[in-house]
Amino acid sequence: MAVDWIGFSYAALVTVGGLIGYLKAGSVTSLAAGLLFGLLAAVGAYLASQNPKNVWLSLGTSGTLTVVMGLRFLNSWKLMPAGLMTIASGLMLVKIIIGMTKRQHTS
Repeated sequence: MAVDWIGFSYAALVTVGGLIGYLKAGSVTSLAAGLLFGLLAAVGAYLASQNPKNVWLSLGTSGTLTVVMGLRFLNSWKLMPAGLMTIASGLMLVKIIIGMTKRQHTS
């Protein structure tokens, strides 16, 4: 079975983003959200690595972050961190959806 390296990298990015938010701004909310969503993304990547059809946790995590961080970006117009996380989460969401549609056509 192929390891979802992109998913694990995304999980690390989310976690590190939460840590940086805490270290730079003292934001406990950023730390908690980064750790929670990073853990969810890592578990989702693990599940997808075990069974490529089991992408629902990854889909939900990246979809939620795309919406939440996208709204934050639209309110602030700051690329860091809201814009970066919106782009990363949106790309992850597109990757998952493309993978889902490819599997549907081949099955």
